[in-house]
Formats: sequence, structure tokens, C-alpha cells
Amino acid sequence: MPNARRRPLILAPALLVAACAGGGGPAMPTATPSATAPSSPSPAASAPPAGGIEHPTGATEIVLRYEEGGGFMVPEWTATQAPIFTLYGDGTVVFRDPAAQPPADENGLMVHQPFRTARLDEEQMQSLLAFAVNEGGLGVARDHYELDTVADAGTALFTINAGGRSKQVSVYALGLEDPSAADQLIRTQFKQLADRLQRLDEGGVVPTSEYQPTAWRVALIESGGVPTRVVAWPWKDLAPTDFAAADNAGASGFPVRVMSAKELAVLDLGDLNGGVQGLYVEAPDGKVYSIGVRPLLPDEEA
Repeated sequence: MPNARRRPLILAPALLVAACAGGGGPAMPTATPSATAPSSPSPAASAPPAGGIEHPTGATEIVLRYEEGGGFMVPEWTATQAPIFTLYGDGTVVFRDPAAQPPADENGLMVHQPFRTARLDEEQMQSLLAFAVNEGGLGVARDHYELDTVADAGTALFTINAGGRSKQVSVYALGLEDPSAADQLIRTQFKQLADRLQRLDEGGVVPTSEYQPTAWRVALIESGGVPTRVVAWPWKDLAPTDFAAADNAGASGFPVRVMSAKELAVLDLGDLNGGVQGLYVEAPDGKVYSIGVRPLLPDEEA
């Protein structure tokens, strides 16, 4: 999981403090909460209104993010993981529902669902931030939540940059709850927030469009098993040595290379806007590799 360096948490005294969610830890400032999802997107985000929640305004600055990782997962899943939801400072949202992923085909190939994108105006951003801070529990959340009765589960990570503070909250085994757990109330709030973020469009109620990435990260994973189907190495001008070891947690240390749509077209797999896993190729040196492809998001370097 990402382990971002946190800045000191500074309260914004002019804003209301949420303190009724339980779970301990310092509270975040908030505006009047709203339990409704954002309505239709507007062209652009503007400065926060008087009394609203302050937040970054840049097109690549993260305001709110939800992602999951860890647990008992095969390398291909790890290599193609991407944040489930991100709200940027200009109001751009990029998200997808991981539960909507199609099953793998008979060759083990899984083409992921493309991300969706929308543009929220400032009122919609304020509504969503207020929900995250209040009903979603982030305002009073601690940094970490464990669940000792569950093993080999993943961890949810929420990042929020608002109200003059930057905060990350990791929640182990979110959705696999123990009614007797001391933090069960706030864990329920985190689950409500996660459900809302990954289904922001409410099944089409909020207008969205398919996210169009400009670059993809391609991971090369040396195969240790016996794949059902292996194809020839697709790139004439590239060798496995042209994939460099990743130096960030998101790529999990696998050799990776950033590629354009033209470079991916040689895979002949159609639309890869959402990424793909389960493709096995035989390199010129005779080694078999699994290839994992995932789109880069606006804040990620090409």
C-alpha cells in the first residue's frame, strides 16, 4: 500500500468540527453534511465558498482518494491495481466499481472495466467532502484500523486533503466486519463511504463518460506456473531488459514500462482503457512472462 508522508494536521477554526462518529483521533473540519450523491457534473470547479471546506484546486492535486491493496493476491492482480476513486482539485473524478469486473475468459485473460470520469462543480465537491468527513467517518478517524479476527484480507486506504490538512486512514478487512469489534460503528461508516465512491454515478443517475488514459503502465512478471496459452513476444524493438524495476509501491517492484496506445496496439486485444491481466508471452530468451497493463491516472507520471 502507498505510504505517503503526512504533513502536520492543522485545524481550520472557522469550520464546524464533526465529533460524533466515534473511533478516536483528531476531528477534521467540515461544512454542513449532505447524504445525497453529487448531481450532474458542471464544467469546472471554483474556489470554495465562504464557510466551505478548503481544498487544493489543481487538475492533478488529489483531494479525496479511495484504494485497496494487500491481502492474499496473485502478482498479476497486484501489478494492475489502481485507485478505485480519485477526486482532483479541479473537480475531475476518475473511478470504477471493482465488483463490476468481468470474469476471465477460457484462456485466463481478464480485460478490466474502463474507469469512468465526471466533472463536479464546487457545490458538488463540497457535498462529497462533507459526506466523507461526517457520515463517512474520516473527520474523526485514527490513522489505522485493524481487525484481529480476520486473516489474509486486503486493506482500504482513504486519502483526504481538505480543510488545511492532509490525512490518510487505512482500514484492514473493510467489509469483513466483526459485530463485537470495538470500532464496528466507524468501520460501518467507512464502508458506506467506499460504496458511495465506487458507485458515484448511481447506475447512470450522475452523467459520466469513459476515462480516456493517455498512457499505460505495463508490468512484466516472470511466470512460475503453467499458463493455458502463451503468445509470441509482441514488441520487435523492446526486450525484457527495457522494462525497469519499479521504485514505487504501486507497481509492487515488478519491472515496468510506460507505453502509449500505439505500443499497446500490437497486443491486438482491442480496448485496453481499463487494463488487462493474464496475458502470457514468450520472450526471445525463451522465458515466459505474464503481462499486466493498467492505465495511468492524471496525477501519475507518464
